[in-house]
Amino acid sequence: MNAPINSPPAFFNTTVLFYPNKNPNLRMFALWYFTTLMIIWNILGHTVLGFEQSSAAPVVGVLVAVSVQLLLATVDAWANGRRPRYLGSWSNFFNFLPPAIIPGCATGMLLYPNERLWPIAFAATLASASKVVLRAPVGNGHTQHIFNPSNLGIACTLILFPDVGFAPPYHFTENLIGSWQWTVPAFILLTGIIIHTFFTGRLLLVAGWIIGYVVQGVFRAWLAGNPLHIHLMPMTSAAFIIFTLYMIPDPATTPLHPVRQAIFGLAVAFAYGAIVMCHLVFGLFFALVSVCAIRGISLYVWSWYNRERSPSREAASETVAMPDVGTAALKRSEGA
Repeated sequence: MNAPINSPPAFFNTTVLFYPNKNPNLRMFALWYFTTLMIIWNILGHTVLGFEQSSAAPVVGVLVAVSVQLLLATVDAWANGRRPRYLGSWSNFFNFLPPAIIPGCATGMLLYPNERLWPIAFAATLASASKVVLRAPVGNGHTQHIFNPSNLGIACTLILFPDVGFAPPYHFTENLIGSWQWTVPAFILLTGIIIHTFFTGRLLLVAGWIIGYVVQGVFRAWLAGNPLHIHLMPMTSAAFIIFTLYMIPDPATTPLHPVRQAIFGLAVAFAYGAIVMCHLVFGLFFALVSVCAIRGISLYVWSWYNRERSPSREAASETVAMPDVGTAALKRSEGA
């Protein structure tokens, strides 16, 4: 049946706003949208903005991430006796690439290993492998990877290799002057809002994170007796905006329900505040890893709880549905 002529546009539909990733076409468009932005950021970063890593870093990150994803997809298809997802047509192959290109670009853009490239390769490998290895049940026989791939690869690299650091936040706008210092963050902010409004449905998660960040900043300022702007100043950086709009609200690793999204964002903010109060560095990455790990464990516990309950429910339903054969036979004999 055709929709009425006067029906509102799709983006005013709350189902599309909060659950758009149920539509595979919207999800694929969002993946390519984000992939294109990541590629543009890396090209402009090494030619205009002032990225300080080697120009080979994003190339190595993407090549390694794509190679690992192709290898794991091939092994998985062979083990399950089916054709790999990237075969069959050119569209299958190209649509297979964005989930690998994104962490490849992110690890090359956000890690600073000086002139070395193998830490980028390590982070990209871990990011791609985590999507296959670290998964949790979400019901109906489906699973979901637990961690944001880019965030996990970066966090583990920072832990395992102390001589590798995080890219300095200033390098996103290092070579810009005048109004361009505001234009680039504004562009990143606008493109992120577009993605999460029309394609991923994660605006409430972003709002929960931002509100939680402000709350924990106010609390830490009160506790330490510092001016509030000291604790909220990181929110003005391009790096913070990228983390807020392109790493935390990953549709594949965050809750679908709007209320749970908001709780997830708040939890990441409060975890960040706790990590900073413990005087630990790289709080943004470790906060997201911690909350994703807790959510993954809770999904496993909930799945186990449902499996434990299901046999008793099935037994109870069979007891009610099945007649007592002996009693029925006795009644028939008495009636005879």
